[in-house]
Formats: sequence, C-alpha cells, structure tokens
Amino acid sequence: MTTFARMAAVAALSAAALLPESLPAHAGSVTQPGETVGLAAGAPLPEGVYAVNTADYGCRNTSPDSTCVGVDIPVLAWATPVFLFGGRLQLLTAVPVVGVGVQNGDYTSGFYNPFFAAQVAWDLGNGFGFSYMAGFYLGVNTGVAFDSTSFNQRFALSYTADGWNLTANAIWGIQANGVSNTINPNFLNVDLTATKKFGKFEIGPVAYYSTDLNNPIPFYQKQSQFAIGGLVGYDFGPVILQAYLTTDVYEQNYGGNDTRLWGRIIVPLWNPPASTQQTALLHK
Repeated sequence: MTTFARMAAVAALSAAALLPESLPAHAGSVTQPGETVGLAAGAPLPEGVYAVNTADYGCRNTSPDSTCVGVDIPVLAWATPVFLFGGRLQLLTAVPVVGVGVQNGDYTSGFYNPFFAAQVAWDLGNGFGFSYMAGFYLGVNTGVAFDSTSFNQRFALSYTADGWNLTANAIWGIQANGVSNTINPNFLNVDLTATKKFGKFEIGPVAYYSTDLNNPIPFYQKQSQFAIGGLVGYDFGPVILQAYLTTDVYEQNYGGNDTRLWGRIIVPLWNPPASTQQTALLHK
C-alpha cells in the first residue's frame, strides 16, 4: 500500500463557462474536473476516520476578461469495519466553498452543493485495487451552486505497489432535474495520476478530462476539456501534503484555457488500535 492519499476526495465546482446571454448561468461538471488527481481512489483505506482538504485556484483566459474560480473542498471519510462482497465500505461527505469572479468585474462566493456518498473498495492483490462509489450532490440555491440534485457514480482502478500510484478515476454524473435556474448536463470526468514515491517525496505527471454527455436545452453547446500537469507531495508522518499545477491543452465551448494551482492536506483523525500497525505501513 502507498499513502493515505489513496482515498477519494469529493465535490466542487466546474470552471465557469461562457454562454450566450439568452442562456441562464453556467454549466459543466458538478464534480470539479481534476479534484481526485493524486489520490489512489481505487485502493481501500485502513479502518479509521480521515480528513482531506483540497483547495485550488485558477483562471480561464476568457475574452475580454479572465474568469477565475477558487474552491475549497473539505472531505470527511469513514473507512468502516464493514465489508460488502469482500470490499471495505467507506462513507464520505463534503461541503465545499466556492468563489467565482471576473477580472475587473463582479465576484461572488458561497457554499457549493453538499456531497454524500458510499464507496466499496476492494484489494485485488498484487498492488491492484478497485472501488465503486455511489452518491449525490444535494441541490441548493446559493448563487454559486447547482440548484438541482444530481446522482454521482465513480469507478476507480489503482496500482499502488513499489511506491507507484497509477490511478484512473471515472466520474459519471446524472442530473435529477432538467432546467431550473442553471443549465444541468450529465457529464463524464476522468482523473489520471502516474506518480512515484522516492522516500518521503512523491512526484509525477497528472491529467484530467471532462465532457458533457447531453444537451439539456436547445442551443446548448456541449463543453469538454483536457488538462495536463505535474504533482509533488511529501509525507510528514501522519500528515501528507500534495500540490499540483494543471493547464488545459484542449477545450471546447469554455471560452478559453484554464490554468490552476491545487493544494491538498491529508490527516488521519482516528484509527482503531488493531489498525495501528497497518496504518504505519502506509508510510514505509
């Protein structure tokens, strides 16, 4: 096993999209593209309670002014002692905060859609792990959130032997409502990680892809993007820090490329005594 970074952080905002004035608000993925980069989301956690906070800030070079989005995603995860079909049951929740602004223009911030999920993660042996997560974002009306509830499924495969973290995490979102005050497409995100640990350090390339899967209303322009970057992390003992920088190399209907700086802190809050030795193995 690798580090506590194998868990899946959750929630957040997609980058703001430029749309015709006749269309209401912004659209895109409810799950922020790239938010699970760096996490071995396919591998099960040792039993315990974990806090993961992922924050990021970046700007999309829209014209005439850049559109900037800042996100903070605090996640609480409980790796339970329960096993379903041979996989560990893990429960996660998050209540993100988002700030959105246009350079030399308006700025707004507030709570984003709360996220609640259950995940089953299997240790397949030989360094491989697979997980399935099912959850939902609760619709809220805060000015920066989607006001419709959406169903969220995640399928992650990880290889974590010999200090590697090779992970692909596919995130499929389905809107429960059509159109209210926002445009709500179904979406697919794929977050990719290929890092290697050298002692306490972790380094390697990362990438993510996102695309809308449908046209929720007439004249809607489906959005997609692909971003690449690099990650560096350090294991301090129980606390792990990660940082990564990403930039779009392809975008469609977002109005410009997005460049974004991410930071993450991972803290184990509690492990039962029987798991103490197993938890220590994560840092060897």
